[in-house]
Amino acid sequence: MSIRLSDHFNYRRLLRFCLSTIIMMVFTSIYGVVDGLFISNYAGTVPFAAINLVMPFIMILGGFGFMLGTGGSALVAITLGEGEHDRANRYFSMIIGFTVVSGMVLSLLGVLFMRPIAVLLGATDAMLEHCVIYGRTVLAFNTAFMLQNTFQTFLATAEKPKLGLLCTVAAGVTNILLDTLFVAVFPLGVFGAALATGISQCVGGLIPFLYFLRPNKSLLRLTKFRFEGKTILRATGNGSSELMSSISGSVVSMLYNFQLLKFAGENGVAVYGVLMYVQFIFVAVFIGYTIGTAPIIGYHYGADNSTEVRGILKKSLFLMLLGGLLMMLLAFLLGTPIAEIFVGYNKPLLKMTVAAFHIFSFSFILTGVNIFMSSFFTALGNGAVSAAISFLRTLVFQSFSVMVLPLLFGLNGIWYALSVAEVLGAVISMIFLIANHKKYNL
Repeated sequence: MSIRLSDHFNYRRLLRFCLSTIIMMVFTSIYGVVDGLFISNYAGTVPFAAINLVMPFIMILGGFGFMLGTGGSALVAITLGEGEHDRANRYFSMIIGFTVVSGMVLSLLGVLFMRPIAVLLGATDAMLEHCVIYGRTVLAFNTAFMLQNTFQTFLATAEKPKLGLLCTVAAGVTNILLDTLFVAVFPLGVFGAALATGISQCVGGLIPFLYFLRPNKSLLRLTKFRFEGKTILRATGNGSSELMSSISGSVVSMLYNFQLLKFAGENGVAVYGVLMYVQFIFVAVFIGYTIGTAPIIGYHYGADNSTEVRGILKKSLFLMLLGGLLMMLLAFLLGTPIAEIFVGYNKPLLKMTVAAFHIFSFSFILTGVNIFMSSFFTALGNGAVSAAISFLRTLVFQSFSVMVLPLLFGLNGIWYALSVAEVLGAVISMIFLIANHKKYNL
């Protein structure tokens, strides 16, 4: 029996609906990690550090897809809740069209300016060419990457989260097979890894595009539309928190890399790369859950069903906190075997990575709560509060922590920075929730 956005959601139904999006995001993260795994083991530490150095910039451009997807899907879900299906399809089609155009523009700019950007990010002479080759190759496929990010949220809104999972699995298998071929069999290094990623993004972006282009059994399909600047601004404004998370997270990653080059050299950047790959996978569980719950919240908000919105909020906060505790324990226990997979060939680097893992693991306790609270306000159409939570949690609190704590605790201060930022972020999230509980009858 299929689950509809209009249903009442208990814990079981909520987890069933979100399971596909959770698995989808975890799988996306895993195949995103594959590049680093192959490069680290087949090309060495310097190329591995190089792709980690340029990855924040690549994620900023891809973040525009998340912004359009989350902000647009919230707008479409609210419109569906209001019973305006034709208007919802027009909004959906317009956002996808805008994603394609903006993706092409950003792709061109990224390819043209990759070298000065790599220098600006702090690439050493040994890392520079690896940065440029990887960055330009991946960014040539940026339009497909943005479409993939946009469709991930819209597939849940269309009540087709399982299709989103199938698309992600197809893209992930493609990436893993091509990484094996281009990096392990044919030693193409960072170019091979980047090419594998780009082709897999085409798979993840084009399959749902073709699905929505034809008549289908979901709530949405691509149709004729007229460009409406105000609607695009509403979608981008509402999804600005996701773009803010991407930009600020990437800026913070750059600060981490600057600090690590200063305190530990290229090995420090490599350690941070391993931690980020693991964080991608763990945090993907929380992101997948928010992708699944956002259209439910938006639909019931549009239908003026505050009781259901309030119930989903309470259940979600409990699940996020419980999940955070489990993630912390898992990260602490698996720190050594995970580090051995990436850098087991280098004993000093392995020791540094394990030590960082044990400190870093505490950050997961409140990560899910903060991610959900930002998504919750996006789903309600309140992009300003959502963006404020993301901005303060990432850009302000993490930047402050990663610049100040190393002055007090040395290299370990860099690993403590995220935990401190998550605590401060949780405080801000609760302040915004209390301040807005009357407005949304929470």
